[in-house]
Amino acid sequence: MKLNECEKGSTYFVKSVLVEEAIGRRLEALGVNEKTPVTVLNKKGSGSVIIKIRGTRLALGKKIAEGIEVGGKCHE
Repeated sequence: MKLNECEKGSTYFVKSVLVEEAIGRRLEALGVNEKTPVTVLNKKGSGSVIIKIRGTRLALGKKIAEGIEVGGKCHE
């Protein structure tokens, strides 16, 4: 499932990040790595997503959110 398809308020594990190399390196530096839990805080109609990962809130545009594959919904 793509990150922008996730349910608001739920936590998932990152499976893979399939974006441009430069963006991928930046996301990795921000903590968006495989097997990392990510919580969807808010979703916008434009496809952008606000997430919380490793204690940091990030806003991601639709194109980047579509490139992040998640799965394995966490139970909190």
